[in-house]
Amino acid sequence: MNLTAENTAIVLDSTADFPEARERFANFRVVPLYVRFGDESFRDYAEIDPARFYERLTTSAELPTTSQPTPGDFLATYEELAPQYERILSLQISSTLSGTFASAETAAGMLGGDKVRVIDTHTVSAALAMLALGIQRRLERGTTDEEIDEFVARYDRTHDLLFTVNTLEYLAKGGRIGKAAALAGNLLNVKPILTIRDGEVVPLKRVRGNHKAFAEFASTFEASSTDSPALKVGIAHAAAPERLDALRTMVEYVRPQAEIEIATQLGAVIGTHAGPGTVGFFWYEDSE
Repeated sequence: MNLTAENTAIVLDSTADFPEARERFANFRVVPLYVRFGDESFRDYAEIDPARFYERLTTSAELPTTSQPTPGDFLATYEELAPQYERILSLQISSTLSGTFASAETAAGMLGGDKVRVIDTHTVSAALAMLALGIQRRLERGTTDEEIDEFVARYDRTHDLLFTVNTLEYLAKGGRIGKAAALAGNLLNVKPILTIRDGEVVPLKRVRGNHKAFAEFASTFEASSTDSPALKVGIAHAAAPERLDALRTMVEYVRPQAEIEIATQLGAVIGTHAGPGTVGFFWYEDSE
């Protein structure tokens, strides 16, 4: 089957931090996760935007909690798309970080048939959005299931991400700290350099201060990439626009030919677990 942007839809969840997806692409949809402050529940991006979320987070006595979409949430989106599209590719946050993938799989089974393919992306945030953009480029010139499978597998093997947080408190309280637990002792101005491997937060190094954190970012980025228009980069921040600007400057200096295709603020769900001040970037090569 020849897959195109006209016959194939892409469904993301809100942890992709790509709220403008549907505005940019008619065949995209985003299913929100939920964030809860006490007895109040909000759909990520749809009912609480990042600015409002971080303002409330800094004044809340308790850390908010998050939960995945229900199978019914995904089913409603699949049923909306099914009459128009022959295939639906549903790209979800790593199944080791959230139950979202399981909800999507349940909904696909409820719809029946083989119209929906649910994909565990093993990643999150801008890296998830960048995978979707790579698939969309292939749909726009025509592709196949086999090529999509090959691209998804290659992306899983080759994309990189680094991020740092102001404190590991949020990852620890949210139960997403993984192997980074060894760094949980908060030392003055220590910045952990983290990544995600096999869907788990993994520590790489810890340095003292933002300046050294960005120097480590630049060193790793230079060592693991080549300067080329095929180099795709995403950058993200949590209530730290000045750090996003610094990250953009670093990327443009180290790899001036690279394309920054995503620059976003982490939404309420990812922000709950990462915390304010988080900054990170994602990259891979795609000659498509």
